Amino acid sequence: MPKTSARLLSLLSLLQTRRDWPGALLAERLEISPRTVRRDVDRLRELGYPVVAFKGPDGGYRLDAGAELPPLLFDDEQAVALAVALQIATATGAGAGIEEAAARALNTVRQVMPARLRHRIDTLRITAVERPANRPDPQADSSVLMALSAAVHAREVLRFDHTRAFPSKAADGDRAESPPPPRRVQPHHLVTWGGRWYLVAWDLDRDDWRIFRADRITPHTPTGPRFTPRELPGGDVAAFVTARFRGSDGSGDWPCRGEVILDLPAAVVSPYSRDGVVEELGPNRCRLSLGSWSWPGLAATLGMFDADIEIVGPAELKDAFAHLARRYANAAAPAREAPETPAKGSTPSSGGCR
Repeated sequence: MPKTSARLLSLLSLLQTRRDWPGALLAERLEISPRTVRRDVDRLRELGYPVVAFKGPDGGYRLDAGAELPPLLFDDEQAVALAVALQIATATGAGAGIEEAAARALNTVRQVMPARLRHRIDTLRITAVERPANRPDPQADSSVLMALSAAVHAREVLRFDHTRAFPSKAADGDRAESPPPPRRVQPHHLVTWGGRWYLVAWDLDRDDWRIFRADRITPHTPTGPRFTPRELPGGDVAAFVTARFRGSDGSGDWPCRGEVILDLPAAVVSPYSRDGVVEELGPNRCRLSLGSWSWPGLAATLGMFDADIEIVGPAELKDAFAHLARRYANAAAPAREAPETPAKGSTPSSGGCR
């Protein structure tokens, strides 16, 4: 490779690693004169790279954003990391048309890779195993995600139509129900959960936090005035979203929580207690506090521990254990024999057992 071309690639690589580069520091790193740095910057500009000069005590250069995407330069590890990230996006169901775009981008990156890097990428194969579902989850459109993300970033009030999960149907002869007014929210976070996109926002009309499915949102333009972000309950968006999807009031707790004592060491119970609290009571005894959607579900979960169980409370958990005990006892009972069907043309016996 000619010396000038190699130097241009080195200069471009440096400009991509930090925002501002003093001219003297670039000259020192490249072992050239400041005058040569200026000439090389002019060559990069001719190739379409938007390198701008900034004033200061030393003066310097910055690789700015342009109207078009010029060729990019990556080192080996950056190229491999980019290809891996694109393959993950392709395989794990990011939705919103992202999988197709990621696949095309991966193919583009792979074509320009050196053979040694292409071999490393080709050895990586990712298979996404999705949980079974009765119907495929609808995906949000990429333009909707971009609009939501822009409103979150700009901290601007957002108006949108929100499709109901189960729209009501008008009875025969009744007029169709008028569409609800647009929702007005302060958007705070765009998150993913279980393969779907959600918007976490403060609902201005309901004066409360809400989580909206992005695939049911149709944004209105223009957006509204800027706002000062509120603090999420608990201050952590992951904990807040997790709590809401559990059906709680945002405090992070399950709707049904009980406490038992298990005849097992705490070290044995802890790896299988999910987000439960395990307290050691002795070498072979521990207290477990655990939550679930329902009392029977909680009782069934606790029953997976192959040990004697002492129920601390509440009474609903004890009732759930009794309910499951009856159900399991009925399931374990011998099957009832079906009554014998008399042969065709014969007369059933009228006598009892002798």
